[in-house]
Amino acid sequence: MGTAERRAASGDGAATPEVAARSAEAPDRGLLTGVGVAVEERGLSARGDEERVYYRPLWIEEPARRRRLPDPVRTAAVRAVLIIAVTLLQAMVAFLCTLAGSWLAFPMLLSSVASTIAATWGVLDVWVTRQVWKQRNGVVSTPSSTARALRRERRRARREARVAERAQARIRRRGGAGQLSHP
Repeated sequence: MGTAERRAASGDGAATPEVAARSAEAPDRGLLTGVGVAVEERGLSARGDEERVYYRPLWIEEPARRRRLPDPVRTAAVRAVLIIAVTLLQAMVAFLCTLAGSWLAFPMLLSSVASTIAATWGVLDVWVTRQVWKQRNGVVSTPSSTARALRRERRRARREARVAERAQARIRRRGGAGQLSHP
């Protein structure tokens, strides 16, 4: 439910008729079609006492704010997050073992140091994978991009070559009329 719908909903959790009607008009906006909440409204109408049931989806999918990461970059990022999580867990266990005076403190400290190095590698892996993906698959062109200017130049040159070729073909079809000399 969006912010505007939350503001329009009443305090007891039931949707107002306007919000429920809007939600009922677009039931396919939710992630799972057909899953929703039926909200009853009780009140007097011109024809007497009548109950109405409105369909309101459990949630409404909102468009993503940013584009999805490319698959290799996302894989590297997930790997890095998992390594960082294990590193933090090891550091916490090492700290607690140190406080408890356990023999496990020193081995956990050594493994935490090794995991810190692995976590640093994981973060660098995400950065390098992202850069490699950008190089292999190109950058997003902006209006000031040199790549876009080069493509524009190539298109203009191809267009001029096609125009010149058509003009030559037209001259040949006319039997050379319009030419001062033959090649």
